[in-house]
Formats: sequence, C-alpha cells, structure tokens
Amino acid sequence: MVETPDLIETKVETILVGEAEVGVRLDRVLATHATALSRTRLKALILAGRVAVGGRTIRDPGHRVNAGDRLTLAVPPPEEAAPRAEAIPLAIVHEDDDLIVIDKPEGLVVHPAAGNRGGTLVNALIAHCGASLSGIGGVKRPGIVHRLDKDTTGLMVIAKNDRAHRALAAQFADHGRSGPLERGYLAFVWGVPDRPRGTIDKPLGRHPQARERMAVRAGGRTAVTHWEVLERYDGADGKPVASLIDCRLETGRTHQIRVHLAAIGHPLLGDRVYGAGYRTKAARLGPEAQAALQHLERQALHAYLLGVEHPITGQHLVFRSVLPPDLDFLRRALRGTNRHAAG
Repeated sequence: MVETPDLIETKVETILVGEAEVGVRLDRVLATHATALSRTRLKALILAGRVAVGGRTIRDPGHRVNAGDRLTLAVPPPEEAAPRAEAIPLAIVHEDDDLIVIDKPEGLVVHPAAGNRGGTLVNALIAHCGASLSGIGGVKRPGIVHRLDKDTTGLMVIAKNDRAHRALAAQFADHGRSGPLERGYLAFVWGVPDRPRGTIDKPLGRHPQARERMAVRAGGRTAVTHWEVLERYDGADGKPVASLIDCRLETGRTHQIRVHLAAIGHPLLGDRVYGAGYRTKAARLGPEAQAALQHLERQALHAYLLGVEHPITGQHLVFRSVLPPDLDFLRRALRGTNRHAAG
C-alpha cells in the first residue's frame, strides 16, 4: 500500500510492509513500491537518511523488514543536473592555464552531494574558471582529482582542462610511488606514540553499521599512512597528553588519517566521529588549551604540503600552507602548557 501526500517541497511515500515481504531487504521493498525511482536512487536516499522504518531513520540498504513495518520515504525535489556558479571567495595559492591550487578553508564541502547541493568548492570553481574547467570528473565533480573532508583545511589541486585532469589523476592513482606526488598533513592527536615515527598499514572499508563512517576492515581497500612525531605536549598535570604528528599518505582513502590514527589509539583532537571516546581527556589540558579546543569545533587536521608534477610542463611544483588561525591558536595554547620537540 502506498500513500503519497502532496507536500510543497518534499514528496513523502509511506509503505506498509506485508506478510510476503518479511525478511526482505529494505532497498528491495522500496524498489517494489516506489517504481518511479531506480535502485541506485533509492540506495542513495537510504544512505542520505531519507528513509525511516517505524519513525526511526535507517541508513542501511540491507536492513531486513518485518510485517507491519511502516516505511517512510522522503524524496527531495529534483535538482539541476549541473551545479550552479556561485561567487564564493577562494584562497588561490597558484593558478595557470592548466591547474589551480587552493587553500581550502574549514567548512567548505568539495563537491555537491545530498544535503550540500550548493555552497561547495565546485560551485566556486565554476564561477572562477568558467567553461575551462575539466569535465572528466563528471557533472558534479568537474576538475576534482582528490578531495579533503569538509572540516579538513589545506591544499588541493584542481584540473582546469581534460589533459591536465588525466595527468593529475594518474599521479594520484600512483600515490607517489613512482612520481613526485607528495601529500603532507599536520595532525594534533591525543596521547603520544611510543616511538618517534612509524607506518600504519591497515585496510579500510565502510563501517558495517554506520555507513557514513569508515573503519579498519579485513578485506577492505589497502591504506598506508606514514607518520612522524613533531611535538609532544604535557597536560596540566605535567604528564604527556597530546602531540603534533606529520602524516604522509601512500594511499588516499576516505577519512584515512582520521581512522588510522584512531586505530592506533591516537585520534585527532576535535574529531567527534572517530575520537568521541577521548573527550574526557580535555580535562587534563591547561585552561588555555581547553579553551582553544572548545573553540576549534572540528578535527585538528591540516593539509600543509602538496607536491605534484605539472601535468603539461613536467615541472615539479611544491606548495606549503601555514596552519589556519584556529589550529595555530590550538598549537600555541598546547605549547603554553608544556611542549617538547620530538627527536
């Protein structure tokens, strides 16, 4: 049974699960009733939190339904196929006819997706670059060859034409194994590793319950992060409480640094997703560091180093970015308690 109330913006469909559908996957049940939508579209709506079972949001397409379950499917109004140009300021580090390097601020989503149709880096790039922007990345991701999380700051390179896109994409696919690609991140983490440097080689995949998260999983995609301790910070009690780590990526998986550091017991300061269990450690910081952390409101991660080979000229380009004000404030506050240089 499908009931479709008429709403001004969002179309809501309510489906009552019958006896014959007991134990069937949620996405299959929806596909049977909401025939106007493809299975791919329905899966995307589930992952975006647009489906509820008995009033509870379910983000797992494989969720098994029971007889009498009332499924609610909220379908947002159609969006334009292509992102619109938006005059969003960009911190441009370098630009030529083939590529543009920007210093991405906190809070800027890279490309349009469910819940972020506008106000993204792509919208800004379309306005800045116009028709020259490479189309290989697809309608929603023109010019994009790699990405940073919404609340991770730092350097990104974007292709301005298809030739540059192919060459840059090949460098990122190679992960710097045979070329000059370098990606360096500054990460403020809880605790201090028991050695000055190391490598985390742990495969990553989608979290089995929370699909918007990543997790270390057997059979996941290969992920390798090299790290080195730069500074160690003592808490108000004079004991080590946090450290600053330089991370270099050998692969580029979603949330890689955040998951890898959490997996070895050193999650990022301010990471509400992968470091939630460490919030109580803030009480060990001095007053200034506690205030800086409270002010931060994001994971303490900054992409400070980017080295690439120019896709057309072959020139080796290296760019560096200083810490943004919020992380610089955090660093100075942590140093004010007690700082020890590594080494």
